[in-house]
Amino acid sequence: MQHPSRSGGAILIDQLIAQGVRRLFCVPGESYLAALDALHQRADRIATVVCRHEGGAAFMAEAHGKLTGEVGVCFVTRGPGASNAAIGVHTAMQDSTPMLLLIGQVPRRMKHREAFQEFDIDRLYGWTTKWAAEVTDPARLPELVVRALRLAVTGRPGPVALALPEDVLSGMAAVADLPPLARTRQAPAPAAMTELAARLTAARQPLAIIGGGGWTPQACGDFARFARHWDLPVASTLRRQDLIDNDLAVYCGDLALAPDPRLLARVKAADLILAVGTRLSEAATQGYSLLAVPAPQMPLIHVHPDALEIGRVYQPALGLAADMAEFAAAAAALPAPPAAPWSAWRQAARADYEASQEPDPCPGPLDMVAVMAVLRRRLPADTIVTNDAGAFTGWPHRYWRFRVPRSQLGPVNGAMGYGVPAAIAAKLAEPAKTVVAFAGDGCFMMTGQELATAVQHQANIIIIV
Repeated sequence: MQHPSRSGGAILIDQLIAQGVRRLFCVPGESYLAALDALHQRADRIATVVCRHEGGAAFMAEAHGKLTGEVGVCFVTRGPGASNAAIGVHTAMQDSTPMLLLIGQVPRRMKHREAFQEFDIDRLYGWTTKWAAEVTDPARLPELVVRALRLAVTGRPGPVALALPEDVLSGMAAVADLPPLARTRQAPAPAAMTELAARLTAARQPLAIIGGGGWTPQACGDFARFARHWDLPVASTLRRQDLIDNDLAVYCGDLALAPDPRLLARVKAADLILAVGTRLSEAATQGYSLLAVPAPQMPLIHVHPDALEIGRVYQPALGLAADMAEFAAAAAALPAPPAAPWSAWRQAARADYEASQEPDPCPGPLDMVAVMAVLRRRLPADTIVTNDAGAFTGWPHRYWRFRVPRSQLGPVNGAMGYGVPAAIAAKLAEPAKTVVAFAGDGCFMMTGQELATAVQHQANIIIIV
């Protein structure tokens, strides 16, 4: 079959469109002019959000991926642009967010001479992505773009990076677009679910800990039904509170920064931990102190979409490699015992959480608990809340109750400057919803220039500094 000859830039953008990419974030650069031309010519099919700094663009792409479950796409120029975008890529990696970073590169004939703004994709991004590669032939762009997008969403979601030499993007090739990829799904083995139910039934003080990436609204709903049927207390990890309705009686708080000491004691006292989606990272385990390494003091059931994460730090009694949607659906279908022997344990956990919501005495002129109370009264339940890193995040984490999935955008890797760009990306993706960014003064100054991006694209966000 004959296909029309197109520039590499046109092939690249056509392949993104064919894969369902609706929007990308960028800072334009001369190293990828051919791709910019293609974006301009296809503006009715893919939106281009021009940002003020590559760090802001990468944060927006990461937030888009986290909010929608789609691959967030960021395009930057070589060398300095690639370096500036690293903060968003590191966020996507530690936050398990699907992301594609496209980077202009020097022409192929100039490689390995330290040409103007030349960089090495393997050495710069090989350690903080699921895959980093350089495209050397415009005819291979469809193949490698689809491979990158597949890797971003398969197993543990994460970032991938492709370097695109200038002459590859300007070069011509006759090649077909590939059809939309079909996502690979893995379900838990029935025998493993049977063992999970048996171990849970035998427990007297079980606790579920949920976190990680790859959750869909359906998966969140199914897991909530499972927890309610089994009367199972559930804690969330850092900045994953939106995975379950915080008003449900089974929710007992978050293992985040400055968590409730009563919840920490409950983790240590549990006789069974069901960890779903989370890697049980440093933050969730308070510096790996809540569970003994490598053999926890209680039986651990670890569910994760990437089999390589199971047993990486903690050796489980039962490991299940499964995607969140498939596991949650299987868990919701498990027949619950007629009466859970741990109901009093769950009620006490919930009572501790409710007590943690009571305000402490305020020593200064501004009572932030009162501020949060006003916001809870005035803002819709589906408000999307974003935040940066820092001690100030304790206020929204503790006193805002997340009611619906995909309403919390915060950097698990603790990146400053995230809140404002994330809010802009959220408002562009969900224009009908209220979006509120909590930002520390230092965080706001790091990416405050993206207010110009918000104004240009009419992303009407609320920022609380």
